[in-house]
Amino acid sequence: MSSSDSISSTEIEAAVFRRLLAHLDSRKDAQNIDLMNLAGFCRNCLSKWYVAAAEERGEAVDLEAARELVYGEPYADWKAKYQREASPEQLAEFEKQGKH
Repeated sequence: MSSSDSISSTEIEAAVFRRLLAHLDSRKDAQNIDLMNLAGFCRNCLSKWYVAAAEERGEAVDLEAARELVYGEPYADWKAKYQREASPEQLAEFEKQGKH
């Protein structure tokens, strides 16, 4: 792979990540527990992965800063506006799958 291929690939991956964030932003009805139960990851996972990827590259990124990037606003604000109480069924599925 040439240097330009590497740059192009990185740019494409970054664009895909931004599109994923925009899609999640447009689907605030898709609750984190729904994402966890169906896909095994949620917005909080993305935030933690962002922090981990930064640390692997010698950069320090605060979890709250990563959450703000993923949620598009401070996590506490997003949570107050959009997060609903999980239903007993959602919680049971979450526990059954052991996705903590």
